[in-house]
Amino acid sequence: MGFGTVFASFAFVAIVALSSYLLITGTIFSMDTLMNSFKELSEVHNNQMRTGIEIENISVTNTDSDNRSLIDVKVNNTGATKVLRTDFEHIDVFVFYAPSVGNATIHRRLAYNDTIDPADNEWTVVDITPDLVNPRTFDPDEQMTIRARIYPAIKGNSTSWLKVVMPNAVSDARYFTD
Repeated sequence: MGFGTVFASFAFVAIVALSSYLLITGTIFSMDTLMNSFKELSEVHNNQMRTGIEIENISVTNTDSDNRSLIDVKVNNTGATKVLRTDFEHIDVFVFYAPSVGNATIHRRLAYNDTIDPADNEWTVVDITPDLVNPRTFDPDEQMTIRARIYPAIKGNSTSWLKVVMPNAVSDARYFTD
């Protein structure tokens, strides 16, 4: 056997060993990534199962002078999951209504505003009661009052719809009449 044959054999064995190593490493990495994804998915589903909200009451105040409506929504935390103040911006509030002017219906997602007085088509947390354990955190068995300012105003004596969606996609919706 010549030197070229021995070198070719060693090169072939080295290439096969390197390929096997890369294949095994890639497989292990893929399995680890998949397992972590399943863990995260399981945590999300567990969190969703432990979360519950219920819209208890919706009241509307129309201000004729500036063609705006104020909506106060009382939301109860009926689950076992708390919502931190830093997560309030990830809560979605949707409203579907007939405006006081025109014949169209409006379906709108309202933006979160951290101030006590929301701007047009925004919402804010006005109050959490009883807020004793973790201040400004929406804990289980607490009630959160959401205030939304709608422009243009909601048409009087019309049926509207409001939906609140928590950061983990648990939601409640309710019809209301001005």
